[in-house]
Amino acid sequence: MGASEFTQRDYEIISRSYADLKEVARKRCTGENELEIVQKAFEFANEAHKNVRRRSGEPYILHPIAVARIVVGDIGLGCKSIAAALLHDVVEDTAFTSEDIRNLFGDKIASLVDGLTKIKNVLENQEKKGNDATESMQAENFKRILLTLNDDVRVVLIKLADRLHNCRTIEYMPEYKRDKILSETMFIFVPLAHRLGLYGIKSEMENIWLRYKEPEAYNDISAKINRDISDKEKSIDEFIAPIEKALADAGFNFRIKKRVKTPYSIWHKMETKHVPFEQVYDLYAVRIIFTPNQGSTESERDQCYHVFSIITGIYRYKPDRVRDWVKHPKSNGYEALHCTLMSMRGLWIEVQIRSKRMDDIAEKGIAAHWAYKQDGYIGENDSEMDKWLSKVKEILVSPDVNALELLDIIHNDLVSTNIMVFTPKGEQKSIQKGATALDFAYMIHTEIGHNAIAAKVNMKLVPLSTVLKTGDQVEIITAEDSSPKTEWLDFLQTRHARNIVMDWFRTDKTRYVNAGKASLTEQLETLGAKYDEITARNLASALELKNPEEMLFRYGIGFIKPAKIAELVGKRKEKGFWHLPWSFRWPSSGKEYVINDDNDGLHYIISDCCRPIPGDPVVGFRNPDGTVSVHKKTCRIAGEMASKHGNLIVKLRWDSSKQTAFPVRIMLKGIDRIGLLNEITGYISVAMGVNMRKLNLSTEDGIFEGYIDMLVHDRAVLESMIDNLKNIKGIQDVMRTEI
Repeated sequence: MGASEFTQRDYEIISRSYADLKEVARKRCTGENELEIVQKAFEFANEAHKNVRRRSGEPYILHPIAVARIVVGDIGLGCKSIAAALLHDVVEDTAFTSEDIRNLFGDKIASLVDGLTKIKNVLENQEKKGNDATESMQAENFKRILLTLNDDVRVVLIKLADRLHNCRTIEYMPEYKRDKILSETMFIFVPLAHRLGLYGIKSEMENIWLRYKEPEAYNDISAKINRDISDKEKSIDEFIAPIEKALADAGFNFRIKKRVKTPYSIWHKMETKHVPFEQVYDLYAVRIIFTPNQGSTESERDQCYHVFSIITGIYRYKPDRVRDWVKHPKSNGYEALHCTLMSMRGLWIEVQIRSKRMDDIAEKGIAAHWAYKQDGYIGENDSEMDKWLSKVKEILVSPDVNALELLDIIHNDLVSTNIMVFTPKGEQKSIQKGATALDFAYMIHTEIGHNAIAAKVNMKLVPLSTVLKTGDQVEIITAEDSSPKTEWLDFLQTRHARNIVMDWFRTDKTRYVNAGKASLTEQLETLGAKYDEITARNLASALELKNPEEMLFRYGIGFIKPAKIAELVGKRKEKGFWHLPWSFRWPSSGKEYVINDDNDGLHYIISDCCRPIPGDPVVGFRNPDGTVSVHKKTCRIAGEMASKHGNLIVKLRWDSSKQTAFPVRIMLKGIDRIGLLNEITGYISVAMGVNMRKLNLSTEDGIFEGYIDMLVHDRAVLESMIDNLKNIKGIQDVMRTEI
């Protein structure tokens, strides 16, 4: 931030921005004096930030105004949250104190501002420590952020608004800081937005991430979307017309919205499914939002199914693409009925059916969920959001869950899917995909889990390690004299069950710690190493555990495997610094390093997880031995590392003068013909001068597909080759993929 006298134009911009906020806030601030409180908060913050500017050069107060607009417009929060958003940087960045806020605005607004100040402090804590940080601070910071859920969930919602606006203005930040913020956003704030039901905020953050991490892909996909929309808009309107008429004839009060998949969701599908843009399914969606007919004998849920029956009477639908989140809502409260219909012009279009209440909750998440509860509307699925918050709070107070485990729990929540299973009496239960019969036993009751000896799945006797599938009926067989076994930790999948079992063994912790120490000492000797306090601390640190005692306990009960210890010891011994601390002081993050430049004294390792090549946007991470691991900026592993170890990020660029060859793989698919293989290989090796390492192509029923591994010098060569291969007769798809 910088300071310089505001001009008349600055004051005019501030006045216009606040007027826009006030207009939106007026709809939410309907209570006595609420608009006056917002006005007072603006005037106070405006004076506190007077003549202070952001990196962009604009008046700083425009940032809190923008955050407040997101808070009320996108999330739907009210007066106190708007005021807190306007005041959220005052305590940290000016001479005013929390007590000043409390005296002027009362306890609740002061409490919200305090929570936001704490979050800002913990997120910047590692940055202020710089690279002297001796542990992974970002995961601890994340835990502290989530702890504010126990105080008031509005703190996290306002913080999400703050982060969204920071992402919108991220172009003004230096690159190394931009990488940290984007990785932190993708790994922490995007999952939070998803779990709190804020899909609009989540999607915008994802798109900003893609725009800066893979600008070429973002621009290419955006251009294709725009071209495709202009080509197919008439077809979509034609698709909607019969639906509008049929619903109106049936007496529904509704509106229809059109939308296109976001560039990020398209890119993600292209990357994970290895398909080109043209093969991305359900590029278009139509949303039907109806206001339930209060005089109808049908429930809100039944009216959703009624709409479904009407539209599937007009168009053919794909049965395996129906998603019923009305009967079984997502754990963040999302409810809707999705189906995919074939238009008259042969275009697959996704249709989403929601009531007005469902749409509000889908757009504004947890804020709308509680607003409806407070208004006396209790939906059939209102407990889903509360269950998730209770689960998070249970995790937070557990002394045995370290910060990195917590980060993974919440992050994995984003991608994990639940399955539905049944008790012997037919009661439906939701459990995470991959869970075993023993996980189910512990979900029912702790004692049932402790006493379990076997299970019956669909009336058939099976071991407790059996993985459950959707629709299974599960009965747990118990014996009073049975108790947990250490080998259970090898197959339990849910955190809840694993923690209960570990807690059971923790009652005899000293015995397992001693056994773990003896066993670990013996293993280290076979590995040519020695057990001592430094070794124990190093291993505990590497395993992200709070102390050596916890590491020895987990090793003693078999939760930490000897193979993991061997892997850690092997890496350390290879580098010859076994007894050095496992955290170091690194040079400033601001310096740019050149990959392949010998003058900086660093050794660069091209990571196997994503195999970047010159021209790919990359990020580096310092390893304890002084080497630097090079990852694509879009690499999932890199994203996780950046969110947990942001202090180790290194800014990199490729050395354009070096002609080193790097391994890549391209996937090909098309219609087979005589001489096609010779034409492909001839073009790659002769015309492009590229060295092929491996070729795996097969033909079935006239269709060929497979991959070619090769060595290329940079991304430009690869992209030129892919473009030209697509022009060869018979080839349908060519794309780069992971080896």
